[in-house]
Amino acid sequence: MNPSTQTPRAEPSDALVLFGFTGDLAGKKIFPALYAMVKKGELSVPIIGVASSKWSSDQLHRRVRESVERECGMDDKPAFDRMISLLRYVSGDYRSPETFTALKAALGNARRPAFYLAIPPDLFATVIGSIGAAGLGLHARLIVEKPFGRDLASAVELDAIAQSVFPQRSIFRIDHYLGKEAIMNILYFRFANSFLEPIWNRDHVASVQVTLAEDFGIGQRGGFYETAGCLRDIIQNHLFQIVALLAMEPPAYQGYGAVHSAKASVLRAMRPLTADDVVRGQYAGYREEKGVAADSDVETFCAVRLFIDSWRWAGVPWYLRSGKMLAHTVAEVLVQLHPPPQMLFDDSHPADGRANYIRFRLQPLSAIALAARVKRPGREFTGDQRELYLCEDIANEGSPYERLLGDAMAGDGALFTSQDAVEAAWAVVQPVLVEHRPALSYQPGTWGPKQADALIAGPAGWHNPQPEPCGPAAQEQS
Repeated sequence: MNPSTQTPRAEPSDALVLFGFTGDLAGKKIFPALYAMVKKGELSVPIIGVASSKWSSDQLHRRVRESVERECGMDDKPAFDRMISLLRYVSGDYRSPETFTALKAALGNARRPAFYLAIPPDLFATVIGSIGAAGLGLHARLIVEKPFGRDLASAVELDAIAQSVFPQRSIFRIDHYLGKEAIMNILYFRFANSFLEPIWNRDHVASVQVTLAEDFGIGQRGGFYETAGCLRDIIQNHLFQIVALLAMEPPAYQGYGAVHSAKASVLRAMRPLTADDVVRGQYAGYREEKGVAADSDVETFCAVRLFIDSWRWAGVPWYLRSGKMLAHTVAEVLVQLHPPPQMLFDDSHPADGRANYIRFRLQPLSAIALAARVKRPGREFTGDQRELYLCEDIANEGSPYERLLGDAMAGDGALFTSQDAVEAAWAVVQPVLVEHRPALSYQPGTWGPKQADALIAGPAGWHNPQPEPCGPAAQEQS
């Protein structure tokens, strides 16, 4: 979607201010993204880091170098040197006016900075207020890292605080998942091809499953996870955004405003969840992780049964599932189609219930597969399930943060979340934030607690994605 077809091109930001410069997110994701942007000639403005650590220039440069070497490799020394030359650092307490006085001095002649808050959410209001009090918000942009609030009330409050300093068009809510090539391809594939439209509705789709699984635990993020949990951290944002792309109506025009409106309409049509729609799990050993309470009930796994009460999707169940310490690290969508209405052949309705489906593999590879039954050679009218399989191994795909930071600094909001969508998503999960059943223990390396199987009607059950190679040949479904 090209926003320039609807609105005049915005002036690009002339500086990037990164709050949380010494944090984990900066080291793992942001420094490598900035390095890639400099290499491609997409970033040449000052980069000003802000954090409480009193680091020298040598410490700062060493941290950035270690991050780049560890995460993506140092393959362009001149580009890295250019990146280092752009760096400035302000050390200070986020609650102190002196910190923002020093930041104003470091900005120099920059008049259109982009402020990126890669900090704990409980500091958002403090930093935004201090930016406004220092007179730095005029013509600036605000980039906010998820989560956008902890519930509906806090999301509304956070937006009011942000809009007290920045106009809505200058607020960019990052959900890094929306910057992935495979996620963008869902939108493109749906509306660049006409063959899907006749079957993309309740008459032909029996159910939809979305699985985002990780085979690792929370690592050093115990303190954060204790305040969030899987429902807030993954389901309410990443998976709801995928559902919105799958379920939305065609945008009314070529422009990101039309996409935002269509996605928000899906989220507003979602039926609020009840305790019967949710199974929460916690992997064995979570309570021994650093920063986790000994009696924690925070979920590291969540399975959800969702309904979208719209003309297109009425009655179609959507099954969403995500978790830590599961069998594989993989993300996949399975759109299950209804079987043929008449059993002309003995195997017209396969035992596993999966007659035909469309499968979107989102990670680690990007792939689209269409499953159909094909007759076996011989006299008998029986067949096998086969997949027409299209896989794209994008070796040099830019990181989501590289794309999103560049877009935000350019004023392009296509891949960011609107406030309408944020509030609609929180309204769906709000009931189960208040009333839910205890988290059930599950063993690492499994697909979560067995009780999640009861959410799905029919014999097929959950589709458990498996690692697969990226090959040009059609795949046989086992």
